[in-house]
Amino acid sequence: MEFAGQTAIVTGVARGFGRAIVRRLARGGARVVAGDINLPGAEETVALVKQDGGEATAFHLDVSLAQSVQAVVDLALAKYDNRVDILVNNAGIWKLLPTEEISEEEWDRIVNVNLRGPFLTCRAVFPIMKKQGRGHIVNIASVAARNGGTFAGAHYVASKGGVLALTKKLGKDLGKYGIVVNGVNPGPSLTDMTADWPRSVIEGVIKNTPLGRMAEPEDIADAVAFLASDAARFISGETIEVNGGITCD
Repeated sequence: MEFAGQTAIVTGVARGFGRAIVRRLARGGARVVAGDINLPGAEETVALVKQDGGEATAFHLDVSLAQSVQAVVDLALAKYDNRVDILVNNAGIWKLLPTEEISEEEWDRIVNVNLRGPFLTCRAVFPIMKKQGRGHIVNIASVAARNGGTFAGAHYVASKGGVLALTKKLGKDLGKYGIVVNGVNPGPSLTDMTADWPRSVIEGVIKNTPLGRMAEPEDIADAVAFLASDAARFISGETIEVNGGITCD
């Protein structure tokens, strides 16, 4: 899974999955444009990439705003040979609320980042990848989209379900242009999202995971690297479950 000479855009890079994905792609030789609404966090990720000997650039990015998305894509083109070979839609926010307590504003906040964001970024890079005749798009969804969610609100679950549907649709529509679109469904993982979970909940998750642990961000990053590589060149519209066996087909 080598990416030498390729340009990758990754969203939501300030921590967790995004940070691990950026570092993994950069270790494979990709030049990574690392976007996050938390610019200092994105800059910390880029500093780690440079310590690894890789190449990356941090940009402020609000994926819910079309003008912010287009600005980052334009900057990527200007900096890295007018190419975008890989897009990873990782930016996401999570909230556990009873359905009756979800306001319209809260619904919109979650859906705008988790679902509108991937749509906007895919729309922005599509003309570039079409002109190139190739490209890999990887969308990060969630096991909650498969099982209805245990530790997430209805707005989060619905948004991630939308990501799965978007991945299928784009996989069908963009294949004729040499663009493959796939997704990753992480299960419960050791990130900031689960940092406040009670120990009893963590132990319960581990007990019910056949592989006997929660996912590390690197587990997700390796799956993304596979789907972003030519090893996955004939896979499209699919989503890989990375959950240690909790949910499988």
